[in-house]
Amino acid sequence: MGKIIKKFDKQLLLLVMVLFALGLVMIYTSSNITAFYMYEANPGRYFFKQLFFIVISLVISSVLIKFNTRKYYKLSMYALVAISFAIFFLAFYGVANRGANNWFNLFGVGIQPSEFAKVFIIVFSACFYEKYKDQSDSKKIFIPLIVSIIITVLIILQNDYGTALIFLCISVIMFFLSPACKKFKLYTLIAGVMAVISVVLLLVTGVVPKEKLDRFNFSNPCSRYLTTGNQLCNGYIAINGGGLFGKGIGNSTQKYLYLPEAHTDFIFAILVEELGIIGGTFLIFLYFLLIVRLIRIGKKSGKVSYTMICYGVAIYIFLHIFINLGGVLGLIPLTGVPLPFLSYGGSFCMCLIFALTFVGRICYENSLQKTKVK
Repeated sequence: MGKIIKKFDKQLLLLVMVLFALGLVMIYTSSNITAFYMYEANPGRYFFKQLFFIVISLVISSVLIKFNTRKYYKLSMYALVAISFAIFFLAFYGVANRGANNWFNLFGVGIQPSEFAKVFIIVFSACFYEKYKDQSDSKKIFIPLIVSIIITVLIILQNDYGTALIFLCISVIMFFLSPACKKFKLYTLIAGVMAVISVVLLLVTGVVPKEKLDRFNFSNPCSRYLTTGNQLCNGYIAINGGGLFGKGIGNSTQKYLYLPEAHTDFIFAILVEELGIIGGTFLIFLYFLLIVRLIRIGKKSGKVSYTMICYGVAIYIFLHIFINLGGVLGLIPLTGVPLPFLSYGGSFCMCLIFALTFVGRICYENSLQKTKVK
């Protein structure tokens, strides 16, 4: 274990540690008022639960990182089968959360199976494309995409549109990064364009329920403060109140039950209120460095699967950042997607650590390969 950690990319490890540390601070400061009022004067409830998930994830990762990447194909395949069954059984045993029936309650802990699907579809796709890279003109190359579509449909049936969107985007981008022949990629692109047009037509013709369409009404939220614009408008108030340097850690006013999701979806708004535009810009800069580092590790890797896993993890993190910040800033509809490293959430925290663990194993095997070459 120690030998593997020593080979972990030092810059990546430092960035991850800084982001998780910042996340724990922001989870405490954004959630302490809510936790105090909801859980018998226990302001640290969300902080300690998130810390618990980080510790548990690291323990599991200490086992995962010992797996040779040759075993990733079967590991990810079995994981996706188990996750698919779990998502299916959500219809019978799931717990509803903000309109989506996407959680299991296990011993008082909420687990979201669809979150784990994002990580394992990256690993499965990468290993599959590595295995069949010499058959790029075979229809077998579509198998990961077909698997992804099936799982996406299962996620949509649970009304979890944000997760379904990210999951499908990851799968499609992985396909276009694969060694599949250009003809198949063209067919997929045409099919994708037709699917988008069909969705737009469904929206225009009124087939989609009104409550779903209301999500697309995200402009000028403060004019709808007492109805659908309350959450986004309070997010704007928090961001505007932070100014350049912020009010200081712990001094947010919007966390006093004005902003319902202060420690999850809208944690960026609280960060800007307390640390200012400078703090928000610093966070985005850290994200930029992290994604660039993952891409560089992927470029230096000697195998298709290694490269695609690193790129896939970068895509996974980027999509969460883009969709969360886009929603909080009112650029796109709100979807309830967590912000990497900062938002409270056990399943997402675990998946993020697992994804980075797979990258860590790749760093180790890359270093072994370099040693052999020397």
